Amino acid sequence: MLSKRSLVGIQWRFQTLAVLFFMLVGMSVYAADPAVSTSEEAISAGKTVFNANCKQCHKLDQKSVGPALRGATDRQPLDAVKAFIKNSSAVIGSGNAYYTALYKEYNNTVMPAHEFLSDGDLDNLLAYIEHGDKVDPNAAAATATAGGGAAGAGGGIPSEYLSIILGVLVLVLLLILVVLGLIINVLTKYINKQDLSEEDKDFVSQKSDFGKVLKSDAFVIIITALVVALVAKTAIDGLYSVGVQQGYAPAQPIAFSHALHAGQLEIACQYCHTGVEIGKSANIPSANICMNCHTHVQNVQGKEGISPEIQKIYNAVDNNQPIEWVRVHNLPDLAYFNHSQHVAVGGIECQTCHGQIQEMEVVAQHSALTMGWCIDCHRQTEIATEGNAYYDKLVQLHSDSKDALKVKDIGGLECAKCHY
Repeated sequence: MLSKRSLVGIQWRFQTLAVLFFMLVGMSVYAADPAVSTSEEAISAGKTVFNANCKQCHKLDQKSVGPALRGATDRQPLDAVKAFIKNSSAVIGSGNAYYTALYKEYNNTVMPAHEFLSDGDLDNLLAYIEHGDKVDPNAAAATATAGGGAAGAGGGIPSEYLSIILGVLVLVLLLILVVLGLIINVLTKYINKQDLSEEDKDFVSQKSDFGKVLKSDAFVIIITALVVALVAKTAIDGLYSVGVQQGYAPAQPIAFSHALHAGQLEIACQYCHTGVEIGKSANIPSANICMNCHTHVQNVQGKEGISPEIQKIYNAVDNNQPIEWVRVHNLPDLAYFNHSQHVAVGGIECQTCHGQIQEMEVVAQHSALTMGWCIDCHRQTEIATEGNAYYDKLVQLHSDSKDALKVKDIGGLECAKCHY
């Protein structure tokens, strides 16, 4: 028989072991709690997800259409953040106080659901949100200062300085001519004082007869040749410019700013021009694409009421009428061009052909878009063969050449490529 004291000792030991057991279980559960990844691979994959789904409305460290995203997992549990990304309406409807307040702060703007994102996509997205593209303010300031100095030292001579330099050079040339004239005058007077023969005096004292020069056959022939060459060049330049709309910047029915949308807000070109990666045409955006954002964004931040330009979008939707955008870039019907072939397959950036579109308030045609311009590009552009098995055989056949595989080497200069 066990004594009472022994039973108490056994009970105490059992309780101690139970406490230790539950502490270990709790620590293991806490340790197994999923954390945001810091791997470069996850951050890189997350940036792709962010650019495709979030960049239009969010930035990492400052407010845009929506709130800044950095620190989202500090403000709410990880599972809650994932659930909100997948279906914000459901989380708000469940009574989550934080997200309900956020919903009201942004004028009851509903974030689109992202049910199609897998758990892996969400993990990568949060890895990028929390750890991607971090900027040290002190380093950024130092870089900006250094960059400003570099620009001042090696950024070239400003145009106003060039004008001043040219003006000074012209003035110097005029002064040289004046000095030469004075020297000739002094020398002439000095020579005339010498004991010269009549023939030498006549030679020294002779004056130029510009009338005879202007009437001479040589002068007439030279001037005639110059005029004919100038007229011919002007005519040829005019013929070559037929159909070339470089610099064309028409006024649009709505004053849409690419500098604001593509530049400041960093909205990807593919968001509005939906066909650029999948079809021949990039597509001019319809009013419903505008309304994806402007259902909630009705004016410039800090102003009240609907702005006049955004009101035009509402009018088009209410009246079921398309916005009659004026086309800027237009190739002739005899030429075939496929956006997806260049953007999706060739990896060509929009700016290559359209210029710094993210800086344009009014879109203008940047490139000539002539046949010569296209052919020159095909002669210089290298094929992006890495990771594309389609080109393996061509790369193998081209291996004997010292030059890289370019578009011209795969038929890029054949007439039927663009004309058929």
